[in-house]
Amino acid sequence: MSLAPRAVLVHRRTEYEELLARHGTHGQAAFFLTSRGRSIDEVLRRHERTQHALREVAAAVPLTWRSSRVERADLDRFLFAPEDVVVVVGQDGLVANTAKYLHGQPVVGIDTDPGRNPGVLVRHRCTDAAALLRAATTAGSRAEELTMVEAVADDTQRLLALNEIYLGSPGHQTARYRLGSDDDQGPGEAQASSGVLVGTGTGATGWLRSLWLERGSRAELPAPCERRLLWFVREAWPSPTSGTTKVAGELGRGQGLQLTVESDRIVVFGDGMEGDALELTWGQSVRLGIAGTSLHLVT
Repeated sequence: MSLAPRAVLVHRRTEYEELLARHGTHGQAAFFLTSRGRSIDEVLRRHERTQHALREVAAAVPLTWRSSRVERADLDRFLFAPEDVVVVVGQDGLVANTAKYLHGQPVVGIDTDPGRNPGVLVRHRCTDAAALLRAATTAGSRAEELTMVEAVADDTQRLLALNEIYLGSPGHQTARYRLGSDDDQGPGEAQASSGVLVGTGTGATGWLRSLWLERGSRAELPAPCERRLLWFVREAWPSPTSGTTKVAGELGRGQGLQLTVESDRIVVFGDGMEGDALELTWGQSVRLGIAGTSLHLVT
């Protein structure tokens, strides 16, 4: 007997909740902002809109379903099940934060603050939740399969990301490594840089696009569902022992970018989730490419 679907509502603490956690009371938080020429009123209004959206979505869950909630800070400790329907209530970035922990479960994006969020991934209003939940469990319903990027280390550690994966020093020091492709016969080019970024078509609206613009790249940015990645080396430094001939490129199906660490430590994290990163030490290697998993976004 199969289990009933479970709606998992993913959210994050609002700015107002973070202020209360830091200052203790509404009055203290209001005084803190007022003393700096700001008002707590708009922060409170955004908080109330988010809480209203969460209540609306929770009420839309069918009575025969199970339901659960998880905050962004707890995603790395939450166990998603195959029968889950994941409802992200918040910003676009929260969908990306959630994607790395999923394995094909349908995702519904609910925008809590229309006009303030771009709405690239959270495309729907809370009033649409009931219809979207039904669609998520209906065969043949409309959905997009968004391409993801993965990093696989030589010790089998694996990291997924929807927007981009960054590899670099955990601080502001120079990262040293060797960079090459699957087809290279040698060990790759020795480089010293601020790190390497590998991004998807979804990430092409964010950090990847800023690097693409800064570099004046002629490469076409990938579409979110396109099985293609772009990569850039940030601020590569030429020296007698480090080169700059491999600073940008693209990866298609089956292609990989290989990086071998020549620093004490390099971190690998995806979509800004620095707290859930891989740590590699001198001599270790990691391969980056298109992930076998994609994000199933209900449209």
